[in-house]
Amino acid sequence: MSRRCELTGKKANNAFAVSHSHRRTKRLQHANLQSKRVWWEGGNRWVKLKLSTKAIKTLQINGLEAMAKEAGINLNHY
Repeated sequence: MSRRCELTGKKANNAFAVSHSHRRTKRLQHANLQSKRVWWEGGNRWVKLKLSTKAIKTLQINGLEAMAKEAGINLNHY
């Protein structure tokens, strides 16, 4: 499974690590992903998702059903 938030689609960003002498080497800035069990009211069960911390905060406001519909995912497969 890829390092990508399943609801928002956040993924790693390409960047440079800059040393004191300003030598630049390529690096990745990974999204802060957490494996989270979320209660799904519609299915009356727990759903395990890989979410970014930003998505977890937004999930508490918008709800799982609305965010899954916006992301275009079917919760029956999780």
